[in-house]
Amino acid sequence: MRWALVKVCLAVTAMVVIAFAVPLALVIKEMASDRAFSNAERQAAALGPTLSITTDRVALEKATASTEAGADGRIALHIPASAEAGSKGLEMGEGRASAKDIEAARAQAVIASVKGGSVLLQPTALPSGKIAVIEVFVPEGEVSNGVGTSWLVLAGVGLALVVGSVAVADRLGVRMVQPAQRLAGAAQDLGEGKLGARVPEEGPTELRSAAVAFNSMADQVVQLLANERELAADLSHRLRTPLTVLRLNAASLGEGPAAEQTRAAVEQLEREVDTIIRTAREAKPQTQPAGAGAGCDASEVIRQRMDFWSALAEDEGREVRLAGVDRPVRIPVARAELAAALDALLGNIFRHTAEGTALSVDVHNGDDAVIVLVSDAGGGISDPAAALARGNSGAQAGSTGLGLDIVRRVAESTGGDVRIGRSVLGGTEVRIWIALDGGRRAGGGRGHRVRRKRRGTSRRAAGV
Repeated sequence: MRWALVKVCLAVTAMVVIAFAVPLALVIKEMASDRAFSNAERQAAALGPTLSITTDRVALEKATASTEAGADGRIALHIPASAEAGSKGLEMGEGRASAKDIEAARAQAVIASVKGGSVLLQPTALPSGKIAVIEVFVPEGEVSNGVGTSWLVLAGVGLALVVGSVAVADRLGVRMVQPAQRLAGAAQDLGEGKLGARVPEEGPTELRSAAVAFNSMADQVVQLLANERELAADLSHRLRTPLTVLRLNAASLGEGPAAEQTRAAVEQLEREVDTIIRTAREAKPQTQPAGAGAGCDASEVIRQRMDFWSALAEDEGREVRLAGVDRPVRIPVARAELAAALDALLGNIFRHTAEGTALSVDVHNGDDAVIVLVSDAGGGISDPAAALARGNSGAQAGSTGLGLDIVRRVAESTGGDVRIGRSVLGGTEVRIWIALDGGRRAGGGRGHRVRRKRRGTSRRAAGV
């Protein structure tokens, strides 16, 4: 918009300058020409009194030499024959005009073009009644004297007007564009989840109206999200009653691996419900990246979740391999979110693969990313892209299709991603790429070195 306004102003100003400058330049040229011939007329008129008294050569030469043009040799006299001047007449000075022009000038003044300029032929009456012609030569340089300088000044003024108009249009464009840019930036911030984004209500009337509408919309979005959080908290709170019943029933199951597993599951479910309630009831949702030191130890979380699932894996005769969790691995992901992502992937393995199918969890720590591999020896996923689509459960019973979406959301919150491929165990491999700097994505630059390391480590893990 800014450059469009500048271009329009430039075009309009240029047209106005041309419309006035061209006629004015022609007028200046015409004025210079009139000035030169007016001066020539004054030079010729200075000889008129002398010719009206005498046609003596000596007197006429003295009168001619007293004028500026005569001193420069630019005046010639054409006196017809008479009793005083002789039968052949009198010719004085260097004549440049043709005989035809001289004869025409005896009736009226004539301006004729000659080599190197023009001549003014001025008729003057003699005492004898004859008509003499005074020829004054006007050089071409004198006709255009000062025209070039005037045109340069005129061009400079026109250029200054164009530059000034462009500068003014640019300032006006900035005044119009800046509110629009702020509005676009605030819209992008709101789309990224920064719910505090607002726009100053300033600028032209239309943009002020747009800013008011945007701020009102943002306020409504915040209110709607607050209402949804309250609704989620209320719905989660209602789950506490049936959870209490389940916990009491689990307490009466007695001792044994199944009873302990059931009680652990109920306790885990209670903790998840409490987490949902606390998160939903937060006054301000998190809209900025986690600060320094935020996140969790991925190795610790994975070990805890594998301890939980190992009991069920033992009951179903599944071989479990775990690698890369022998030392701390800090990632910018909350503990609860990483645990939810792991539970979703491990739950999918237990639900959708046959008993006895082996599985493995492998952690690889790179300079700019951490990769978590969850693999199984099942039949694999025929359409990985469709599996990553939100809510796509296919024809699998007991699946909401949101498990992989939870995993993807955790990875993308750090700038990473999720990919599905074929594992070294023969089944499905889900690779969670968690970026440590929040900027690099999988598959580029240093990420390739991590992937090569990951493949080699996976082979070693598969051979455990």
